[in-house]
Amino acid sequence: QLQLVESGGGLVQPGGSLRLSCAASGFTLDSYVVGWFRQAPGKEREGVSCISTRGGWTNYAESVKGRFTISRDNALNMVYLQMNSLKPEDTAVYYCAADPGGRWYRCDARDFGSWGQGTQVTVSS
Repeated sequence: QLQLVESGGGLVQPGGSLRLSCAASGFTLDSYVVGWFRQAPGKEREGVSCISTRGGWTNYAESVKGRFTISRDNALNMVYLQMNSLKPEDTAVYYCAADPGGRWYRCDARDFGSWGQGTQVTVSS
């Protein structure tokens, strides 16, 4: 049974950092494109960052470029999102998603069929 589980969310002050983790089970992650998406209250789900199957290609939303870094460890079946210089507007539920046909260069939620349950990130003083 394919499963994705996010962890690492929490409350952080503006300018702080968090590292989100996505653990995959029930399948081998190395043939899947993986993405991080977020959804704030009253807003549509948006792509934050996506990574190719082997990690050689990445894509970031303009709003997080230079602050967030996506990475993966296929040997551990894990994907990470390092978030630095966090801002209040980064507050959202963050989701990990995977799909063998996902397109890392587009990072569109409609291309991803498997999703985690989400982890809350709150940036506030």
